[in-house]
Amino acid sequence: MSDGRGKVLVTLAGGWFLSMGVRMIYPVLLPHLRTTYDLDLTTSGFLLTVLFLAYAIGQLPSGMLADRIGEQLILTLSMLMSAVTLTLVVSASSPGVLFAATALFGFGAALYAVARYTIIPQLYPDNIGTANGVTAASQDAGQSVLPPLAGLIAASFIWQLGFAFTIPLFLLMAVVLWRIVPHQPSMSKDSADTLSFEGARYMSLVLRQPAVVYPTSVLILGLCIWQAFTSFYPTYLVEVKGLSTTVAGIMFGLFFALGILIKPLSGGAYDRIGIRHSLMIVASGPVIAFISLPLFDGFWALVIITVFVSTLLGFATITEPYLLETLPDDVRGTGFGILRTIAFMIGALSPVFFGGAADRGFFDEAFVVLAAVAGTMVLLAIRIPEK
Repeated sequence: MSDGRGKVLVTLAGGWFLSMGVRMIYPVLLPHLRTTYDLDLTTSGFLLTVLFLAYAIGQLPSGMLADRIGEQLILTLSMLMSAVTLTLVVSASSPGVLFAATALFGFGAALYAVARYTIIPQLYPDNIGTANGVTAASQDAGQSVLPPLAGLIAASFIWQLGFAFTIPLFLLMAVVLWRIVPHQPSMSKDSADTLSFEGARYMSLVLRQPAVVYPTSVLILGLCIWQAFTSFYPTYLVEVKGLSTTVAGIMFGLFFALGILIKPLSGGAYDRIGIRHSLMIVASGPVIAFISLPLFDGFWALVIITVFVSTLLGFATITEPYLLETLPDDVRGTGFGILRTIAFMIGALSPVFFGGAADRGFFDEAFVVLAAVAGTMVLLAIRIPEK
């Protein structure tokens, strides 16, 4: 498998670029969806909640299927499911169909998530952090490129094309993944055993190790910050800092664009200096930024603050390779799927609390709370056993 590993890694990154980039098209096209389906803001927000919760729920089946049938098939299936469900989205005749199709798309995107992780240790056992950083950076590239492109297409033609232009890309990527990603023998017996009482007990023992509990806790806190920040930062810049929506959008795009650089660097740092020091570095930036944010209003000051916040984007690139190396081979996909399901479901709740604080006039204070959460990540990082 060592021959052509780079080609496989680029292919995995391409699928991740597409899957995560299209997921973030939803917020951009939300005004069009509201007009077409007569959705109020609450219902529109619930549509995004459905998308993210479906993505969270799909993590566990992704891991179990990766253990059972191998990554090649599940990655290809994710691309095909995304193409089909997006077809349902653009042709939805009612809000109910739109919500159902959106949930299915979120679930299909989740199928790609764990499988693209579990294959990396097989390809790059000695450089898992760096390899994961490359594929993780493609997520931010997709989120920087595809949503603005979709918005431009929707404004120039019809909103349905803002989604539809990606459908043939998903179909093409399905073919490429099937041809490029090596077929792995399934672990059907071992995976089936994890569903028995003894298997569940074994899994429980694995997931209760300090080497699993502490990095998972850091992952959860990082996702809580990421979900809250990305949900409300543009609104905060407009309503509190007085920026135009265009400038706020550029600032938000800068946050994701910096991830293209930060994720490979953080993955490489994990390989070189270990999880503790690399996590302390990426979590320290948000602590400084969130404390400073209420104090400064100037454009360039906000740019610098955004740069400091963006170091947060490296937290998953560090914690997830560590977890993959910690989990036993026979339950790696299932265990990783369980952990990601828990983390993403808890993280999905943070925007509700953050938004509630902002509604009550505590927008600035809410960011200070995020600084405290980032500081807790630093403290937890010290407790993680080094390999």
